[in-house]
Amino acid sequence: MRKIAIIGAGESGAQLALGLQREGYAITLFSDRSAAQIRTGKVMSSQCMFSTALAAESQLSPALAALYDDGTVPGINTLSLHVEGGSAADTIEWEAPLQGTARSIDQRIKSAAWIETFVASGGDFRIEKVTPRMLEELSRDYELVIVSTGKGEIGQIFPKDKSKSPFDRPQRVLALNYVTIGSAEDGQRADSIRMSVAPGVGEFFTFPGLTVSGPCQMMVFEGVVGGPMDRWTDVHTPEEQLSRSLEILDQFFPHEAKNFAEARLSDERATLLGRITPTVRSAVGELGNGKVVFGLGDAVLLNDPLTGQGSNNATLAARYYLDSILRRGQQSFDREWMERTFDEYWRGWGQWSVAWTNDMLKPRRDHQRLLLAEAGTHPAMASSIAEGFDDPRTFYPWWFDPTAADEFVQARKEEDSALFDLRDFRSALGQFATGVTVVTTLGADGRKVGMTANSFTSVSMEPPLVLWCPSKKAPSLADFEESTHFAINILASDQHVLSRQFATPSIDKFAGAETSEGIAGIPLLDGAVATFQCRTVDRHDAGDHVIYVGEVEKYENSGGAPLVFHSGKYHATANHPDF
Repeated sequence: MRKIAIIGAGESGAQLALGLQREGYAITLFSDRSAAQIRTGKVMSSQCMFSTALAAESQLSPALAALYDDGTVPGINTLSLHVEGGSAADTIEWEAPLQGTARSIDQRIKSAAWIETFVASGGDFRIEKVTPRMLEELSRDYELVIVSTGKGEIGQIFPKDKSKSPFDRPQRVLALNYVTIGSAEDGQRADSIRMSVAPGVGEFFTFPGLTVSGPCQMMVFEGVVGGPMDRWTDVHTPEEQLSRSLEILDQFFPHEAKNFAEARLSDERATLLGRITPTVRSAVGELGNGKVVFGLGDAVLLNDPLTGQGSNNATLAARYYLDSILRRGQQSFDREWMERTFDEYWRGWGQWSVAWTNDMLKPRRDHQRLLLAEAGTHPAMASSIAEGFDDPRTFYPWWFDPTAADEFVQARKEEDSALFDLRDFRSALGQFATGVTVVTTLGADGRKVGMTANSFTSVSMEPPLVLWCPSKKAPSLADFEESTHFAINILASDQHVLSRQFATPSIDKFAGAETSEGIAGIPLLDGAVATFQCRTVDRHDAGDHVIYVGEVEKYENSGGAPLVFHSGKYHATANHPDF
């Protein structure tokens, strides 16, 4: 039985401990507080979990499922945006549905429940403040030591990655309150994240959640450092903080002030103040004895709360780490493995969340203001922005590039005028479960090219023909047009990271992917359950896509469990109970 120590029982550390515990690993979980102390302590975050992260959380820590299933935790189903303008005509205001329900549970409840579940299942839980010297001792006794807290001295053992950390100081001053307000007023939806922006001043967002005393409303203030919302230094009590919060609402967000006129703190420890410098650190920390420890969550990736990604990042990082540890089997957890595991998480998720959040901390550029304004009259545009809160990868490249933004706006306008509701039409098509492939080829300049596709099917046995259908807007379509050959790589169930990687714009989609060379130099992905090397024999125009027909010249059938895609989510295969 492999022994692993995890320092920190927060969003990432506790969930990873639970996942590994279920897989039979001997886990020791360290925290500086007991479950009871956490539950009765001060609020720790302004977490809002969107549907992608919630799905990962349900796999890592199913103990919370009962709270979600019985309706105890309020559902969050829409995102509304209000951007103050110089006049009423210039103010931007719109609302869009979230594709999947989001939810927020006070981290005091979650962390305490995770610890109690871990202990009840026989886990070794220790209440200690771990120091760098203790880490040296642990590194001798455990095969792997994971640090999932950035607090105190141990957070400093992970060097800052300056190439991924553009800020050297906080960009916002944060104030957080959990309050009770009664029912929603003046037509405000009770199941919405409401985000308000005062350009140059700061942001306010609010959403429902569950705290230790029951349902609540979370108030989050993000003031530009040194600006008119940076007014918390003379606040000394929770009641003073709530009073100052209401003053700021009256001054900068009057459309929200009336909704909190009767607000009361949900408990005496329901406030938080802070300033965060967004930072990415090396995932490997070297100890004085020459041993290395592995960083997770806030220890290595600290995001500003502005976009609500903190808890989502932590949960998804725990999921990535769990998968990597399980795949490692009995091999040692060396520095190379640690770097590769973090890089996999960074490329698959972290970099997109960080880049988007860091960009949101800056003033809006002209094309971004246009995007937000267009969303007021084009529901498809608003839905795309709302979708990005769940999956920041969907913001690329249009949020960052003016040319791509123009194209994206035009596409969303066309979507709004289409015969069908295209989102619902896609959802209906998604009821057909498929495998997942990465189609690869070689560019004319020798570059490896690839994209994720599930539009793949066999056509003929004699001759052996297959087809797939890329979008005409796919950035790499020209490479496939110029190439004589392509390969279909059918992904294994543990290659979902590669699926995401090849589905997201990137300078080098093959970073970290192991490949071999096939016919005409086309790259083949190692670990695929099957590969088909094909010569392009025909192309057919088909609306906004192109149908590629290829004759299979060589194939490999490695076998194994394939990755499955259904209703917008990845799945694993299982035998039907009737068989």
